[in-house]
Amino acid sequence: MRRIRTAAGALAAAAALIVGLSACTADPLADQYRAGDNKGYIAANGFQTTEIAPENRTDPISFEGTLDNGSAVSSSDFAGKVLVVNFWYATCGPCIIEAPRLEQAYKTFQGQDVSFLGINTYDQPATALSFARDHGVSYSSAMAVGDAQLKLAFNKATPLNATPTTLVLDKQGRVAARIVGELPEASILEAIVRTLVAENA
Repeated sequence: MRRIRTAAGALAAAAALIVGLSACTADPLADQYRAGDNKGYIAANGFQTTEIAPENRTDPISFEGTLDNGSAVSSSDFAGKVLVVNFWYATCGPCIIEAPRLEQAYKTFQGQDVSFLGINTYDQPATALSFARDHGVSYSSAMAVGDAQLKLAFNKATPLNATPTTLVLDKQGRVAARIVGELPEASILEAIVRTLVAENA
């Protein structure tokens, strides 16, 4: 009786696997990813990208804050530029892993109308600066701890507890792309930024 039950269980599992594989092959997101296009792809680990067409973008994000080095920063500093905004904190494992990929993308666009800004959601400035030194991050971060206005400015664009998240703002300061989860490779972000740089060029 035990062998019959085991065999029946194995057959049921095999049938479920076949059904599951059939569902995968019919999944448009899976097909899109296999085609090499990461737009809208949602991975098993939660990584996903969303790109927003110009006509569907909402109002520009207006913000002010203080950088890890004590300098003031505001959205007006990036007027007319594509802005990559990465939300992170020092003990976030995925943030540590993706840091060199973000830095790679940052260096790719140096000298162009592209800026990068970190938004540290948890740490004090000394910790943020130490992280930047240790991981070779050369762009600055605004400090969100204790800054309710900075948090509020981005609240509609992304929940600040979803870390890491990267927003890409177009030249008008509107959210044009959202990357949730650890950036797997710099090229994904670079492709998005290149598209936005070319807009209205």
